[in-house]
Amino acid sequence: MRSAGFGVGKGKRHLRQGVASVGGPVRLHGLQRAAGSRKRRKRVGRGPGSGHGQTSGRGDKGQKARAGSSIPSWFEGGQMPLSRRLPKRGFRSPFRKEYAIVNVRDLDRIEAGTPVTPLLLLERGLIKAVQDGVKVLGDGELSHPLTVTAHHFSQAALRKIRAAGGAAEVIEDR
Repeated sequence: MRSAGFGVGKGKRHLRQGVASVGGPVRLHGLQRAAGSRKRRKRVGRGPGSGHGQTSGRGDKGQKARAGSSIPSWFEGGQMPLSRRLPKRGFRSPFRKEYAIVNVRDLDRIEAGTPVTPLLLLERGLIKAVQDGVKVLGDGELSHPLTVTAHHFSQAALRKIRAAGGAAEVIEDR
């Protein structure tokens, strides 16, 4: 019986592991994870037989062999780092404005005759936030007339909106 794969032999082990090749239905208690889906953690410092004993894969001595030895990526071994060797330049303006950008190509998706405002652009998902205002840039083409209200327009955007028979209204900055 055992040689045929029945009873206590190999066949029963396969059934226990949920292998369908033996036959019979696949049941919940017989399911098994795919081979290699759960990789075992590498345990180091557990004797010479493990292959990762003694120095635990860290080599011999030195800064990288010590505990808590995380060296910053910019560290150059005590040499003056590049970020400090280069001169400082410029400054960050505290008055810098961050405009939400929308292109003429995006405005072409809006139906003709619909007044385009920053609120409409926000509702349609063409901009994520109004921030300090909305600026319309001239990338793409506009095939129908629209009345566009925004804080700023590029020269190309103004030209394309007017060429399509539309109008551009500037919202004065706050």
